[in-house]
Amino acid sequence: MAQSTIKEVLPCNIKKVWERVTSLIDYSWRSDLDRIEVTGENTFTEYDKTGHFLCFTVAVRDPCTRLEFFMENGNLKGSWIGVFRDLDGKATEIEFNEEVIAKKILMKPFLNAYLKKQQKRYLEDLKKSL
Repeated sequence: MAQSTIKEVLPCNIKKVWERVTSLIDYSWRSDLDRIEVTGENTFTEYDKTGHFLCFTVAVRDPCTRLEFFMENGNLKGSWIGVFRDLDGKATEIEFNEEVIAKKILMKPFLNAYLKKQQKRYLEDLKKSL
């Protein structure tokens, strides 16, 4: 299993950060995504620019506080937990924790590096968009 946590203070109010992270309509800020398809009330699929996809099931959605989901495709499965903290209405502290298990033995050696790269890109994109 690979695990990665990122923690950052963003100079933006919590409502805007929450809306940006949770929107399934406006994902233009994500440099890795081609599209998102909503597949159910609590499910959606992300397609990256290389055609790979990842299916998500939302487990917890506590607005401006906490978001949790499970994710899976043919190569991996795991979970993601995002915690959002308001800092005096002027900034937001985020903490995103991701745990992933490789389904294919060949992926295991690369999983930690892949996960860290994905989280770094996501945070960079998020910061640029705010």
